[in-house]
Amino acid sequence: MKRVVVGLSGGVDSSVTALLLKQQGYEVIGMFMRNWHDETVTISDDCPWIDDSNDALLIAQKLDIPFQVIDLSEEYKARIVDYMFNEYKNGRTPNPDVLCNREIKFDVFLKAALELGADYVATGHYCQKTEHEDGSFGLVAGVDSNKDQSYFLCQLSQEQLAKALFPIGDILKPEVRRIAEENGLHTANKKDSQGLCFVGKISLPTFLQQKLEPIPGDIIELPAELDQYKEYQTLKPTEENIELLAAPFNYSPEMGQIVASHQGAHYYTIGQRRGLHIGGRPQPSFVVGLDVKTNTVYSGQTDQHPGLNKYALKIITKDLHFVSNLYNSKNLNGLNCDIRIRYRQELQAGKVLIKDSGVYVLFDKKQRGITPGQFAAFYISGELIASGTIAH
Repeated sequence: MKRVVVGLSGGVDSSVTALLLKQQGYEVIGMFMRNWHDETVTISDDCPWIDDSNDALLIAQKLDIPFQVIDLSEEYKARIVDYMFNEYKNGRTPNPDVLCNREIKFDVFLKAALELGADYVATGHYCQKTEHEDGSFGLVAGVDSNKDQSYFLCQLSQEQLAKALFPIGDILKPEVRRIAEENGLHTANKKDSQGLCFVGKISLPTFLQQKLEPIPGDIIELPAELDQYKEYQTLKPTEENIELLAAPFNYSPEMGQIVASHQGAHYYTIGQRRGLHIGGRPQPSFVVGLDVKTNTVYSGQTDQHPGLNKYALKIITKDLHFVSNLYNSKNLNGLNCDIRIRYRQELQAGKVLIKDSGVYVLFDKKQRGITPGQFAAFYISGELIASGTIAH
């Protein structure tokens, strides 16, 4: 009998994951990951870890499977939290959930499961694993397009995929809840958790202020008629222009007017609308640029502002990661595929181009809010084949 350790989070998805695996004849062990101890930055009563842990224990008791709590807070701080602070400090927007899967769930947690004699670890992710003819594995989008979480696993390796199971990847969310209810699982109607991976919903400014001190600065609104925007509009979206199309715009305070103040450029992200506290403008304001060296936030009106919409992005060559064994730098170059630059974004058509100066994506249509530090994931026919961190 194959042994599998399930990452029981206390939610309905991992509950049904454990149930299905037991019904399929696996020897199932439930394990709850405790990754965080500082309650001061979590928003009260929003999925506190102790309630989740108790829910996970009750599910294990209901299913009559062994259960334990594993404290991974030390590894989580070193691999995820410190990374987050460093990224924000440098004006980039990290994706801790992607890193949590690569560094915690399918690394530290996986190793702990293997020490228990497990053959696999299983999670409640809405994605699927397939096996290719050569014996390698593919990561495929979940059947429920509204819940597909393959993007969050875009940094997994073949070794990690080989040990992973995703039992609910071919099930729609309403069906998961129905299965839970029919089998008497008390998490059947529990609200989906939000926020940081296995931490809960956090107050991001409060969280970041643990290490990143508030530094008052100016928010400068940029007009849509800047010369560099006009020059960009004249560029044809072609392979020959890819490096220019992906290059960042360069701003300076004299290009616009001060419309508000902020408490630190490192607290903001490209494309952000909420939390700017800019009043008196004819249209909604968005962050179009950040300069952490001068502590300046640049804004523009409407999400159609030319500083917020571009045809291309760049990935540093060393940051390109292949999930699939069927692809490499040679056959990825020039390939038309579907691209996602944030979770739950509709797949966008584009072409991948690999040059000496880096890896580029040329989109068929302009993309809003291409954000440095986030991940671009590449799909072919629903399979996530590679990903990379967006540069600049």
